[in-house]
Amino acid sequence: MTARIERPLSPHLQTYRWTLTMALSIVHRATGIALYFGTLLLAWWLIAAASGPAAYSHVQAFTGSFLGRLILFGYTWALMHHMLSGIRHFVWDLGYGFKANEREALTWGALIGGIALTVLIWIIFAIGVGR
Repeated sequence: MTARIERPLSPHLQTYRWTLTMALSIVHRATGIALYFGTLLLAWWLIAAASGPAAYSHVQAFTGSFLGRLILFGYTWALMHHMLSGIRHFVWDLGYGFKANEREALTWGALIGGIALTVLIWIIFAIGVGR
């Protein structure tokens, strides 16, 4: 009888060379989870707005604080990145963008686009609030 060779049934993560596409697919899932928690903040804001001025002022005080702004900025980025990454996955579902250069372009587009849209939204918000 031959001895049984113990080895993994599938390649381990250490076998693969990490790529941007791999990392952003994981980030896409993480931003999806983050959006659930950010939606709780949105629900809190809507419920407070419907509850009256006192409840609304508490939410406004939190979202106006440094921590609140940081959370809102992260929520905005998660929303923009998840949207663009979702479009990237949709393009793949249609059967396009699988060549190495196309895959990289879509991935960089989602990464840079998410950051750029977030900054643009916050610039517009700052200009609009400043009036």
